[in-house]
Amino acid sequence: MSNAEHPFVLALAQANNLGEGLQWHAPSGRWWWTDIEGACIHAWTPGAAATLQVRLPERVGCFVHGRSGAIYLAMAKRVARLRIPDLQATGSLFAEPETLAPLEVNLTSNRANDGRCDRSGAFVFGTLYETEPRQPVGGFYQYTLAHGLRRLPLDGVAIANSISFSLDGRRMYYCDTTQRRIMVCDYDSATARVSEPRVFVKKEAHEGFPDGSCVDAQGCLWNAEWGAGTVVRYGTDGRTLARYTVPVSNTTCPAFGGPAGDQILVTTAREGLSTADLMARPLSGSLFGMTVEPGLFLAEALFNDD
Repeated sequence: MSNAEHPFVLALAQANNLGEGLQWHAPSGRWWWTDIEGACIHAWTPGAAATLQVRLPERVGCFVHGRSGAIYLAMAKRVARLRIPDLQATGSLFAEPETLAPLEVNLTSNRANDGRCDRSGAFVFGTLYETEPRQPVGGFYQYTLAHGLRRLPLDGVAIANSISFSLDGRRMYYCDTTQRRIMVCDYDSATARVSEPRVFVKKEAHEGFPDGSCVDAQGCLWNAEWGAGTVVRYGTDGRTLARYTVPVSNTTCPAFGGPAGDQILVTTAREGLSTADLMARPLSGSLFGMTVEPGLFLAEALFNDD
């Protein structure tokens, strides 16, 4: 099992309060992510000095790119569609997305959190309860143009995270971060139905809390461990294959990509860190990356809006 000291190195210095939702978008040749508490999404072309910052009127828990070129957002209290005229733009701009569906409007302490497209191009995401103590009153949802917003029949969740899908799309991984367990269930995209969930991984206290995940081309799950400053790779049977360190503590969401498909990057966060923590780790909130062996890159599915 690999455990090299800081194999993840700085890729892009940032000050994201809560960087999340990282993804490589091949059509634009850019990395995209959200700073949830900053109410914006960012894009960066590797090697470029300038980034794109899209400021929004509401926080974005996660988002996906559509086949049409539009971007679909799970915002705090709604699902929305955003069209950016130039996906190669840089600088800062303000945008007002088009509302597609309301989200948990009667649960004022909830907001959207982690999510991604399933292998069929449906947008799957979860919500979280923001107030302490955390209560398991959030849910998991699937959004498609054909069926709108459908709640998945899973138990309530305090902080939905780690949403990913097996290579064949028939298994869904997810977690309630507060429970320190990553779960797996059978999943049917067409009907938005799932089987009885089972434990995939149980984390120990020193391993931090499970945050965002992605799946590689070998079917292995990579998970960012909040509070531990690590990214861990699990085999399809849940065995720990490798654990890699990042030089900050709050790792949030890994993703494969890059022009050659040989990079894995991870977003990080400044949220929850004291002044002393930030002085000790001033690059918190940045993107970190490392080169991976050939053949691990698996492109994210685009939202089916043909």
